[in-house]
Amino acid sequence: MDLLELKDISKVYGNLKALQNIDMTVRQGEWLAIMGPSGSGKTTMMNIIGCMDKPSTGSVFLDGVNISTESAKNLTTIRRDKIGLIFQQFHLVNYLTALENVMVAQYYHSMPDEKEALAALDRVGLGSRAKHLPSQLSGGEQQRVCIARALINYPTLILADEPTGNLDEANEKIVIDIFKQLHAEGSTIIVVTHDPEVAEDAERTVVLEHGKIAKIVRNKK
Repeated sequence: MDLLELKDISKVYGNLKALQNIDMTVRQGEWLAIMGPSGSGKTTMMNIIGCMDKPSTGSVFLDGVNISTESAKNLTTIRRDKIGLIFQQFHLVNYLTALENVMVAQYYHSMPDEKEALAALDRVGLGSRAKHLPSQLSGGEQQRVCIARALINYPTLILADEPTGNLDEANEKIVIDIFKQLHAEGSTIIVVTHDPEVAEDAERTVVLEHGKIAKIVRNKK
């Protein structure tokens, strides 16, 4: 079953064609990597899939809903309810503890639940760091807080933008191992990355060049 479908998607900014005639599907439970050089359209595609932007032409279906025709208000609701976003820059609130940063996501979704938020931190190996501020955490630990925050509302799709881009090799392995576990449990994951080694862990890799799909590689597992 397809969870995500992009049909003839194009995105134009003035004279710049950021995406051109993109057709792509992602199955429920699939792990997909998106790669490409700077300016290839990776970020634009991520923003459209993540309900942070809309295509100039074409249609995007997420879990059966045509998100390309939804209002900005509805897109915010869909993003909150359906998508777990993981960023390269973490975007943690610096004056809140790790636990409180996870609970903020609960607050905007439904109701904060400290026990559930702590369980999410335990899942990424940070239960003992729950009361620490971001400034007291390493880069790898901050990224794991970001993952716990993304998972707390049980998203339909996990969308990660360069999730290992600011991490050393040891912390990169920890994050990728978490993704492997999530995938084994049936989560649908899309990772935007510049790192071929990160992409190799996905089932398929979509390579973008100049706003177009240059190739799709089925990775050996």
